[in-house]
Amino acid sequence: MEFLLPAKAAWWFLPFVTPICVWVAWNDMAFMKIPNKAVMALFAVYLVIGPIAFPLELWLWQWLNLVVVLAVGFVMNMAGGLGAGDAKFAAAAAPFVLVQDAASLLFLFAAVTLAAFATHRGAKHFAPLRNLVPDWASWTNRKFPMGFPLAGTLLIYLLLAIA
Repeated sequence: MEFLLPAKAAWWFLPFVTPICVWVAWNDMAFMKIPNKAVMALFAVYLVIGPIAFPLELWLWQWLNLVVVLAVGFVMNMAGGLGAGDAKFAAAAAPFVLVQDAASLLFLFAAVTLAAFATHRGAKHFAPLRNLVPDWASWTNRKFPMGFPLAGTLLIYLLLAIA
């Protein structure tokens, strides 16, 4: 899978995006919530680092991705297809993704989601691991913490662009 995001841009984003993605994945598994502060932090990273990572015109056009993904996420949330935090995080992540990479990113997201689901559900039944974080809400919630694969997809996308 090849992505068109320039490696230079991915290098600029990665150190700032990584801790936010870890925060989102952890918080969603622990509390079944993606904090608005994490979404705003990701938004701020694109706002501040984007003009360094991308040419100015591309940086401006990439904001359209946020609007489109937020609209789609809002509709999906209203239909019960995903949580509001998931929709907001996906929208905040959207400017980092080139439109030309969208189709490949959806395949990556599907693979990451399957792997995250299998890993999370397997870990739930593996006592030594589960006992490390016994109070995670996601262990007993029937819903799956989508912040885990959403954050993982953004990180893997940036890493694959570097590779």
